[in-house]
Amino acid sequence: MDARRKLVCTPPASGHRISAANPTIGRYNERSFKLGMCGSLMREPLQVLLVGVFGLALASPLLAQTQERLQTADATIVLQPGASAPRLTRLSVPGQAPWNNRAAQTLPHYAEADGHRESLAWKLVPQATYKDRDRIAFVYETNSPHLKLTWEWQARAAYGPVEHQIRIENLSGKEIWLPFQDTFQFDFSVGTSANLKHFFVEKGADTPSAVGTHDVALTEGYAWQGTSSTYAHPAKGEAREIIPWLLVQRMNSSRDGWYVGIEFSGRTKLTLARKDDSLKGGAGLNALPGPFRTRLRSGESFEAPKIFLGGFRGGPDGAGNILRRWVREVLMNPVTWANTDYPYLANNSWGSGMAIDEALAHRMIHDSADLGFEMFHMDAGWFRGVGDWYPDPRKFPHGLAAVADDAHRHGLKFGLWVDWTQAALDTEPGALNVHDRKVRDWLVSDVPDDWKPEPFKGQTIDIGVPEAKAWASSEVNRIVTDYHLDMLEHDGYLVAQGCDRSDHPHEPPDPANTTIQKEWGSYFVLGPNSTDVSYHAVRAYYDIYSNLRKNHPGLLFEICNDGGRMMDFGSASHGDYFSITDTYDPLSNRRAFYDTSFVLPTAMLETYVEKWPTPAIDNFRYMLRSGMMGWLTIMLDTTAWTAEQHAVAKEEFQIYKTRLRPLIREAMLFHISARPDGVRWDGMEYYDPKTGKGVVYAFRGSTEAESSHTFTLQGLSPSSMYRVQFHDGSSPDRSMSGSELMRQGLTVSLAKPNSSDLIFFDRIGDMN
Repeated sequence: MDARRKLVCTPPASGHRISAANPTIGRYNERSFKLGMCGSLMREPLQVLLVGVFGLALASPLLAQTQERLQTADATIVLQPGASAPRLTRLSVPGQAPWNNRAAQTLPHYAEADGHRESLAWKLVPQATYKDRDRIAFVYETNSPHLKLTWEWQARAAYGPVEHQIRIENLSGKEIWLPFQDTFQFDFSVGTSANLKHFFVEKGADTPSAVGTHDVALTEGYAWQGTSSTYAHPAKGEAREIIPWLLVQRMNSSRDGWYVGIEFSGRTKLTLARKDDSLKGGAGLNALPGPFRTRLRSGESFEAPKIFLGGFRGGPDGAGNILRRWVREVLMNPVTWANTDYPYLANNSWGSGMAIDEALAHRMIHDSADLGFEMFHMDAGWFRGVGDWYPDPRKFPHGLAAVADDAHRHGLKFGLWVDWTQAALDTEPGALNVHDRKVRDWLVSDVPDDWKPEPFKGQTIDIGVPEAKAWASSEVNRIVTDYHLDMLEHDGYLVAQGCDRSDHPHEPPDPANTTIQKEWGSYFVLGPNSTDVSYHAVRAYYDIYSNLRKNHPGLLFEICNDGGRMMDFGSASHGDYFSITDTYDPLSNRRAFYDTSFVLPTAMLETYVEKWPTPAIDNFRYMLRSGMMGWLTIMLDTTAWTAEQHAVAKEEFQIYKTRLRPLIREAMLFHISARPDGVRWDGMEYYDPKTGKGVVYAFRGSTEAESSHTFTLQGLSPSSMYRVQFHDGSSPDRSMSGSELMRQGLTVSLAKPNSSDLIFFDRIGDMN
């Protein structure tokens, strides 16, 4: 190499690479290391990269000593490209003490090829390193077999967390098998006397548990593991599945800390343990029951689940008010969010169960339009049979498109429930029949000869199989097109998380360590290959929905999966809203909302309101409002309501659309009470500092002893005055300062148990 050659920084539009063909000496100063006009990438002090003058032989060790920095308004990370493995060295929140990490990223130690295990010797490839103001990627390779690993961090917004992913490419000419690869590992140094807590949230699943939101002291000897999958039905005695996210907080005046989450819907795991001065853990796939391995054909890539890592101040609500906004901007579909009518007010047919037919649908559509609904959502019961996703001609002699067109004429969107990965016994053309030889090859497991499906569930196909994926993609496109859909809901167990087939793309099963159990008519498989099965199926699911988005711009997706079982950040990036629980009484709805609203945009959180005893009109409002804090779906026969209930519902729905929805979309959220228990009072606060508007949802439980309660508000301007209006007139309207509302609190009085009020407040100026 010509030692006289100098590196001239000529970045492409999005960034720059250091290449062997264009080496250089960068420019150095004590505060930062800047490469000409290459953006705002910052190096740690006293790091000089001497490439070119001394040759490539010296480049790798010196590059390994550099430390790169990536930051947003809420978090800064420092990264180091070690010679054989990279490391996140530090995470910090502005103005707070940093979290110093001692753990280098563990890279795969071996791969299997041609039936033999080969050790992997990873080496940094400095000329392949990529850096710009938003992204840093360190590249490592092995020679035998030839693999390329990219360790990448990216900031996709100026605020919030940064994202991280590991990608491994097979550049050899042969098939290999990779062992388990965690996405992120940490060993933060913490003082032995540091007062910390751990915060995490369960999925609502079938019914929210008595705990739901866990706020736990993170003390010496603490060890925890949280898992997530697409099924969320733990065995007796096992912990419930979590939304794949955790938070660690210092118990100091700023209540600062960090959080990490996983953007994947498959079998994932988070761990956290404290011992002496060490806080260790990791985030990524759940290798258990394992051992995990995955096939990588020549030219293919394995992508470990993407994670995000962020910092915060102000406790879990401080973190939530950053994260919800970030999820909305970075992960959600921008077309959906651009519509100011989102979240929609929906009427769902399941109040009549499987009895839905054409006549009832038309009656519900007419009543929905009169009440001010914006979507008619047809639930299960419309089809010929499970896996046979064509309208039952006895129930719908004119087909579903006619019903959709009627909804559209009444100004309503039309949504449809479909459990589209389920096969059953129908033999009509187009049906997914388990005895069809082609379909049988797609099943996760055979069913007995005398097997019968449930009314709306059958046996799951493995959409990780390319042929099954192609069928599913074609089928959902047909359903959306033929039935004139505005929204598609998927339910049941969409994504396989276990399979006993040996000819699918995933790892073959280990029969000696595989169990098959029956639940809801389906046969579920759990074995060492379950995580690999889930990995392939989830990626297929994402591809199918991405293609649907391209083919049907503006189409909405509801993620149901038996109520909250697929509540995760990967689903958030491919769907538009979640059914957050499969139990729909007021308490369950408020509990599920309380939990999930710590981490996901509230507009995405759908609660179904079902029939519940309402002897007085105050109880009726309480029932409705328990589902009005996020996406509201009514799931009962509105045509059976009394005239008074109709009038009250129409008023509540108008308030929802005009006054509550703007806050649900844009405002900060504060959990201003303990988690609902149905007995004591509970409440939630929205406040938008940009408009100065907010609302408190106040609920009195079944208690007879407490007719009034004081809520301490958060997030207001202490020096501003606010006009406070009690919508139901439960107390006189008044003006109060932000300081009074946040210190003395807002007192609400309600005469009856199981009643509620909406208390709106508007900033009217500053105190004199």
